Amino acid sequence: MQPAPPFALRHTAQLPELLHQLGVTIALSTYQAGKVILLSAPDEERIIQLPRSFPKPMGIAEDLETDRLAIACRDEVVVLANSGELAQFYPKGPGKYDALYLPRATYHTGDLDIHDLNFGDGGTSLYAVNTRFSCLVKLDDRYSFTPVWQPRFIDKLAGEDRCHLNGMAMRNGKPAYATAFSETNMPVGWRPNVTKTGVLLDVDSGETIVGGLGMPHSPRIYDGRLYVLQTAKGEVCEVDLASGAVTVVCKIGGFVRGMSKAGDYLFVGLSKLRKNSSTFGKLAFAKEADRAGIVVIHLPTGARVGELTYASSVDEIYDVHVLAGKRRVNVLNTLTDDHKAGLSAPTATYWRKLKA
Repeated sequence: MQPAPPFALRHTAQLPELLHQLGVTIALSTYQAGKVILLSAPDEERIIQLPRSFPKPMGIAEDLETDRLAIACRDEVVVLANSGELAQFYPKGPGKYDALYLPRATYHTGDLDIHDLNFGDGGTSLYAVNTRFSCLVKLDDRYSFTPVWQPRFIDKLAGEDRCHLNGMAMRNGKPAYATAFSETNMPVGWRPNVTKTGVLLDVDSGETIVGGLGMPHSPRIYDGRLYVLQTAKGEVCEVDLASGAVTVVCKIGGFVRGMSKAGDYLFVGLSKLRKNSSTFGKLAFAKEADRAGIVVIHLPTGARVGELTYASSVDEIYDVHVLAGKRRVNVLNTLTDDHKAGLSAPTATYWRKLKA
């Protein structure tokens, strides 16, 4: 058999129709492949993808007010701004895209192992989960990071990944909830019992809302309800904030990580398990976790209604983010000179010719 071409994918028949009707583009980050991939449905029959290279991309954030994206990378966070006008006259495809994000600023953070990332405070702040130092931080142009919160069981700032703090849910422009793999205060102390010691933390009170979670990721608030992924159990769950009760919305049975909502649908990232991992090899679904892609869930019923799977190139996905109201999106990185030609001012845009 011939090997599959790079980034070959297959999907359920109804998925292009769903994406097209929702009028969205799905962005996913795969640090393993070093790509942010944009998935669009130009009509109800096709899904078109656009992979862009970024160094170890992780969390993806969007600020709706200013139409910006931020992407957490290996040792930096890149901020990009959308220009519909530049998209319309993009030299390599005039009229092809309805959104074009170009890099406008970079925070040189150093290697913080940033996981989740969010704009806050009306778009004036950029919050990040600093996994290396076990804290939530703000990013600016003065420091590598400014700590704003750390779990009550972490006694000092140290680059030791003590609890594998990874997820952050926002409410009213501020971090409201966080997930970690364990309540440990030792260097990499979360590893021994990683599949059963996860916690969901209340940022304001510092208290643990629920413990005993299986590698929690991607806490998100939708319509006033809190959802979280239990990666070690392959489950999408809802958490009752008053009682701490955990209800399974959908059991996917794979390594889930990264979640975003459009309309009544959740788009959940699915990763292959690392076959040589002593930790992941113990998971109940280890033998079945042989694909990477996106699972679509109808949230009101918990039913799986679609799936996209990669046959090559993509093994591990970190984040999934819905770009609402944008049917065909392009993103330019800083690895080529293309972004330098797109010039924008508050009242005008220009495409400059690049030298051959």
